[in-house]
Amino acid sequence: MITQKAKYALRALSALAQSEAGEPMMISDIATQQNIPKKFLEQILLDLKHQGIVISRRGKQGGYLLRKPAAEITFGEILRVIDGPLAPLPCLSLTAYRRCDDCDGEQTCEIRHVFARVADATRKVLFSTTIADAIARPDGAEVTRLLA
Repeated sequence: MITQKAKYALRALSALAQSEAGEPMMISDIATQQNIPKKFLEQILLDLKHQGIVISRRGKQGGYLLRKPAAEITFGEILRVIDGPLAPLPCLSLTAYRRCDDCDGEQTCEIRHVFARVADATRKVLFSTTIADAIARPDGAEVTRLLA
């Protein structure tokens, strides 16, 4: 399962992707529109800013903007930034590999073989689906509903 923080991050990015091009959105507007607690959203957007996903502008016309096009921001990238490794087992992680504590051998582990297929399929979907895909597809509303 993904965390609530990751769901909020994806919803906030969807809101930013749907804003007028080049027009920053204020945290309070995103929080209200997406029903996200404002203080939590502030921390999420700060994390996304540190990772180069969004930028902020100060001043009367300030707020947050996507740093790169929504078509270049994948669900997998955001989940990895917010929640960490995506693999269901530590021995399958691409970014934080470690041998399982009770491992007798990765080559003979039946559990690892099954979850390797799960991890590969999951990565394929998450890293080929962008924020732009989620908001543009007719089933984009379903994606947003599932993230709610």
